[in-house]
Amino acid sequence: MPSSAAPAGTASGRGALDRYFRLTERGSTLGQEFRGGLATFLAMSYIIVLNPLVLSGTDSAGGELGIPRVAAVTALAAGIFTIVMGLWARHPFALAAGLGINAFLSITIATTPGLTWPSIMGLVVLAGLIMAVLVATGFRRAVFDAVPPALKTGIVVGIGLFIALIGLVNAGFVRRLPDAAGTTVPVGLGTGGELEGWPVLVFIVGLALTAVLVIRKVRGAILIGIVAATVLANVLEAVFHIGPSVDDAGNANPTGWSLVAPSMPEWTAPDLSLLGQVSLFGAFQEVGGLMAALLVFAILLSVFFDAMGTSVGLAREAGTVNPDGSIPDLNRVLMVDALAVAGGGGASGSANQIFVESGTGIGEGARTGIASVVTGVLFLLAMFLTPLIHLVPFEAVAPALVVVGFMMASQAVDIDWNDWGAAFPAFLTFILMPFTYSIANGIGAGMIAYAVIRTGQGRAKEVHPLLWLVALAFVFYFGMGVFRGVLGLG
Repeated sequence: MPSSAAPAGTASGRGALDRYFRLTERGSTLGQEFRGGLATFLAMSYIIVLNPLVLSGTDSAGGELGIPRVAAVTALAAGIFTIVMGLWARHPFALAAGLGINAFLSITIATTPGLTWPSIMGLVVLAGLIMAVLVATGFRRAVFDAVPPALKTGIVVGIGLFIALIGLVNAGFVRRLPDAAGTTVPVGLGTGGELEGWPVLVFIVGLALTAVLVIRKVRGAILIGIVAATVLANVLEAVFHIGPSVDDAGNANPTGWSLVAPSMPEWTAPDLSLLGQVSLFGAFQEVGGLMAALLVFAILLSVFFDAMGTSVGLAREAGTVNPDGSIPDLNRVLMVDALAVAGGGGASGSANQIFVESGTGIGEGARTGIASVVTGVLFLLAMFLTPLIHLVPFEAVAPALVVVGFMMASQAVDIDWNDWGAAFPAFLTFILMPFTYSIANGIGAGMIAYAVIRTGQGRAKEVHPLLWLVALAFVFYFGMGVFRGVLGLG
């Protein structure tokens, strides 16, 4: 008598967890998802230290935000929104305080006379809410669909180069160098043009090991590389007492660890007193309506395209793009990102965005939202282990970023280099992302170039009307300083 059980691999023969997260459909397993979620967390956990360093002293009202308080809300927001991404959007995309936007807030916006930190966070919340409306109305998806294929490929390649540069810089392999005249050249090799110090050795060993394991298709290759480099880093620190590149007194140590020296994390109660310290419309009173509106626009345009570009790159790397080029549940991805921008502002920890380092987990095999749930839970635990990055230095995860960057950049072969009208804008897109340390800058330059070159070729009809609108918005964005000066806004 034939069995009535459904064959393995069919929808009825799979469990509810498998069906909901599409594990089998996406060619993944629970083991891959857990490894991928852990790898993404290890690659991203530095933000718990770095975001407070960027933001902690930016309150122009007189007081400082404080590193412990910013660290706590950074981990909390990252954990919550990454879990939401995993459970609702079901993609292996993790979110945390965006590095580009937090620097923009602390270095540019926070220096505006009279503007307080709660009011700055109010601007971020408003930008996130506006973006959520744009997602709900379908506008953000329509802009995504208007981007030509060559630019989408350029975005993927650019994100790959950006990830690799982050890894090289984090490891101290690439740094700014003084020239003979005492000024600076953009980048150079190591310290003073030479590679020196134990941390750089950790990076080199980790990169070689990870590359070999990936080439040999060893399961868990990226995670093994991170763990091995971490062990080596902790052994070297215990033996040689290398210390961080800048100590607590501000003294430089060029051959030290790039951010913190490896050490065991300590158990502390998180200080969440910054939560809700937001003045939604305070900036309109402090600097005037026009100036506040311009600042909201600048924040909105920056975060609007970061998630769009990052999600394209990560989805294509994960192989979850549909045959027609669309991304499953893209509206959910974009909505979570918009709410994370607003939620990050509400937590007073800066706008949260999809992190390109999610590619580390994807390179480890993550294909579903389960990996994001794992990453999010680890961020919540990190609130109490302040911070876990003390155990895993930058130099240990940097090799994974370089390898994943290579994987994504290899898609440059899909660009038709004989079609200058598409290839040159794609080229601008992927070189400006790492060169300006901004995904949005690369996308903006590529869109402007595409519209201009196609028009110059007499093929303006090939430029989608929405692409024209976005290109004009980016012209305004890039010229923000000029417009502010013309309007007398400082």
